[in-house]
Amino acid sequence: MAKNIVAEKEIFGHPAGLYVLFFVEMWERFSYYGMRAILTLFLAAPVILGDPQSGYGWTNAETLSFYGTYTMFVYLTSIPGGWIADKFIGQKKAVMLGGLLLCAGHGILAINAQWAFFAGLILIVIGVGFLKPNISTMVGGLYNQGDDRRDKGFYIFYIGINLGAFLGALIVGAVAAKYGWHYGFGLAGIGMALGQLVYMFGLKYLDGVGEFLGKKDSPDKELMKKPLTQVEKDRMLVMFLSFLIIIVFWGAFEQAGGLMSLYTEQKTNRILSFSLPLIGNEIPAAVFQSINAFFIIVLGTAVGGFWYNWGKKGKESSSLFKMAVGVIIMAFGFFFMSKASTEVVMNGEEVVEKSAMIWLVLAYLFHTIGELCASPVALSFITKLAPVKYASFMMGAYFAATGLGNKVAGFVGELSEGAGEFQVFTGIAIFCTIFGVLIITLLKPLKRLTHGAENIENNN
Repeated sequence: MAKNIVAEKEIFGHPAGLYVLFFVEMWERFSYYGMRAILTLFLAAPVILGDPQSGYGWTNAETLSFYGTYTMFVYLTSIPGGWIADKFIGQKKAVMLGGLLLCAGHGILAINAQWAFFAGLILIVIGVGFLKPNISTMVGGLYNQGDDRRDKGFYIFYIGINLGAFLGALIVGAVAAKYGWHYGFGLAGIGMALGQLVYMFGLKYLDGVGEFLGKKDSPDKELMKKPLTQVEKDRMLVMFLSFLIIIVFWGAFEQAGGLMSLYTEQKTNRILSFSLPLIGNEIPAAVFQSINAFFIIVLGTAVGGFWYNWGKKGKESSSLFKMAVGVIIMAFGFFFMSKASTEVVMNGEEVVEKSAMIWLVLAYLFHTIGELCASPVALSFITKLAPVKYASFMMGAYFAATGLGNKVAGFVGELSEGAGEFQVFTGIAIFCTIFGVLIITLLKPLKRLTHGAENIENNN
């Protein structure tokens, strides 16, 4: 149940607590995406004894398989993380616990030892499971039922996510390229520690948000005991169906951290005609993963404003419609990668001629617009429809669907070893376009299962 925020302090028309969660998530994503930007590159880098730049020397197939499995588990743990919050400790304490585990995990990655590498990843997996679903649920808890600022609030929150992702990929990628992998991992850990400090000092602005509903003095305690109504069951069903969209979307989108990252490293001409500070005249492959986040920062409010005005005109603006449109727009980005792959000239295993950077930039642009149509909308959608007693669990299920999408991404990336990149990129584009159109054709029966939950806010 949302708290009563009538008397709460506001900043730019939104609860002050939104900006606390904005900066916490910004630093958490700085650490995660900074680490992610160099993870596959580190695993695939050749082993050179005594060299801090040395990696593990894995093959592309091994790297992509591990990457898909790792990112899947990062998000699958959101289910137990959300369930524990709902049943035992509440969202606020779960975020605190997750942040502490993440600080420990990223800190351990700075140690140049294989045991530290895998121990750090395990702690990060568990930490994200506690933090990610619960902090997103807390954003929804800042707004009363029927408050049409909720979607806008999630767009602001989403910009925080991607501001962290942009800075993380850019700075951590550059530091790792110049000073060594473990300096990059260590910098990601510093970012997470800053996020934890922001959360601890900002708790005063989150009073009444994310509390455990089952405690003795909770006004919502009785809601935890009541069985679900038929309306609530229908809404749960449509949320689970929407997770299929999420799996397809992220299964394609997350090629950015796997196949597209390795493609950028091995087959993209990254040489500039001028030199940049810290980087030089060759852009590190990891830095390209900051492009998506940069576009989100620039375009986030514009896309959110477009859909808000579109809905005010009485046009179709349901969350499911936006998510389907997002899949289609993202799909078109892969056609630019198809074009890029036609420019590559191979001589056996040797790359003779590489593709231009512009195709990567255009692909990330379309991927970003698609993401802005789908991802922040999906987060808001869940907080509108989820029953109070399953709020964090359903958010966890959403992130678990994201995790399954990451595993699909790793599997699809592995196919490129045999099928070829042109065939994989083009296949993703065609499949996602058809899938998005299919969802639009099924929109009416899917919307009926929501029982007007979104109309409450759209009519305010």
